[in-house]
Amino acid sequence: MNKVAILTDSCSYIDDQEAQALDISVVPLKVTLGDKTFADGDPEVTERYFQYQEEDIEPLIVSAPSVQAFEKAYAQLHKKTDQILALHVSGKLSDTLKQSKAGAETLLGRCTIETLDTNSILSGQGILVRAAAKAANEGASMDEIIRLIRGLIPRIYTVLYVETMEYLERSNTVGKAQAILGAMMGIKPMLFMEDGAVTPMEKVKTKERAIDKLLEFVSEFDAIEQTTIFQRSLQKTSETILLLERLEQLFPGKSFPVLQYNPLLASYVGPEAMGVIVYEGESFF
Repeated sequence: MNKVAILTDSCSYIDDQEAQALDISVVPLKVTLGDKTFADGDPEVTERYFQYQEEDIEPLIVSAPSVQAFEKAYAQLHKKTDQILALHVSGKLSDTLKQSKAGAETLLGRCTIETLDTNSILSGQGILVRAAAKAANEGASMDEIIRLIRGLIPRIYTVLYVETMEYLERSNTVGKAQAILGAMMGIKPMLFMEDGAVTPMEKVKTKERAIDKLLEFVSEFDAIEQTTIFQRSLQKTSETILLLERLEQLFPGKSFPVLQYNPLLASYVGPEAMGVIVYEGESFF
């Protein structure tokens, strides 16, 4: 039996070195800044995206990889296997899954290609991809890996807050009236990912209260394996440092990686968001 090949997209935050080490193929999303289009995953491109967003420069577009990009990726993998599993960013946030399925059609009947919606993004998606790669490298079958990943998806939780509802309105996450009222009252919405969609959860008035809520959320878990903090900046902000200090007091000995969220998530929540991704389960690495 051929080893199952694992494919994902750039929203999983699997860098080139890790992809090579774990034998993972990564197809990047596309980021259009003005009249130029770049591959997603480059920190410089992400930083420029935020700058364009803050200055309201258009066009500013995050798009799924083309069908042709997936056709090429699948064809390359088919040279060494007839079993491919693709794990993609939430289909509620991007057409990447749809494009991947279309790209797989050229190998119909010659290669078994399964595509899964992780209902996740960033490190949450990355955890699932790493788990799939580890299982594949240990010789697990396609069915075994799919069963594993489907069991892990409900164990990943994402909560965040944003400074303004402006971008939530643009992405139709909240209505215009709600956004206007929120701006008038100085409300900072708390959001969570439910079935892969960014969904309003509750509202707070200050950053300090938002941090309290993030801490309360994480503290509800008994068996945390990994918690990642995501923010707009590459450098830790004062709010992130405060949250880190409180998390380290609550969970001594635990580490809490901090990462810059990507253009796709920014297209929904804007450049002033902060959140946590919690994985409750066993360690894979």
